[in-house]
Amino acid sequence: MKDLLRDRVAFLTGAGSGIGRAGALALARHGAAVVVSDLDPARARAVASEIVARGGTAETLGLDVTDDVALEGAIAGVHERFGRLDILHSHAGIQIPGRLEEVSAADMDASWRLNVRSHFVAARAAMAVMKQQGAGSIIVTSSNSGVQYDREMIAYCTTKHAVIAMVRQIAVDYARFGVRCNALCPGFVDTAFNAGFEAQMGGRKPLEDYVSEHIPTGRWGTPDEIAEGIVYLASDRSSFMTGHALVLDGAESL
Repeated sequence: MKDLLRDRVAFLTGAGSGIGRAGALALARHGAAVVVSDLDPARARAVASEIVARGGTAETLGLDVTDDVALEGAIAGVHERFGRLDILHSHAGIQIPGRLEEVSAADMDASWRLNVRSHFVAARAAMAVMKQQGAGSIIVTSSNSGVQYDREMIAYCTTKHAVIAMVRQIAVDYARFGVRCNALCPGFVDTAFNAGFEAQMGGRKPLEDYVSEHIPTGRWGTPDEIAEGIVYLASDRSSFMTGHALVLDGAESL
C-alpha cells in the first residue's frame, strides 16, 4: 500500500480536522511524507502525531492561509527541507450562509480571501517548485456547491464556483509542464464544517432530514470516503486527469 506514494512529499492546509485530517492520514498511509498545517497548531500536531504513531512521516505547523507571506514561506520551506514537493492539497475554507441581502461586503471579502485567494497563493507557490520538477499534483477543495446552486448561500456558492474555474485555468496552462490541477468537490460529510448549513436550515434535525430525503444515497458521506478521492487525485492513478471537478456527493448534485 505504501508504494503508491512512496518518496512523495505532500503539503496540506486545513488538515487538522474533518476531511483535511482524513486526507493527511490517507496520504501518509500510502507512503507520502506529509506536512500538516492548520490554523490551530494543536490540531495539526495531533494529526501529525497520529501519522507518526502509525509509522508514517509527518511535520506540522500552525498556519493562517490568509497570510500570503506565511503561506508562501511554508511551501518554500517544504521544498528546502525535502528537496521536492509532489502534492499540494489546499483545503482550508470558510462557510458563511445567507442571501444577497444578508451577506455583507465584508463577509464576501472573507469568503473570497479564504475560499479562492488563499488557494491561488498556495497553488502559485507550489507551481514554482512543481514546474521546475516537471511533475506534481495540485488539489484544491471546492464543493459540490461549485457545480450546483444552494439556496441562500451566495458567498459560499460564488467562491466555490470560482475555485473550479481557477483550477481549470491552471490545468490548461500547466499540463505541458507535467503539473496536474484538479478540484475536490465533496457533498455533505458529517463534520463541524456544516455549521453554516445547519444554521441556515434551522438546526441539526432539518439538516439530517435533508440528507436522508434529498441525497439519493440517503446518507452522509464520510471523511474517509472523501480521502480516497484525495489519494486518487494525488497519485499516478489519475495521471491523465487534470482540470477535473471530482464530485463525491452521493448524487445530490444530479
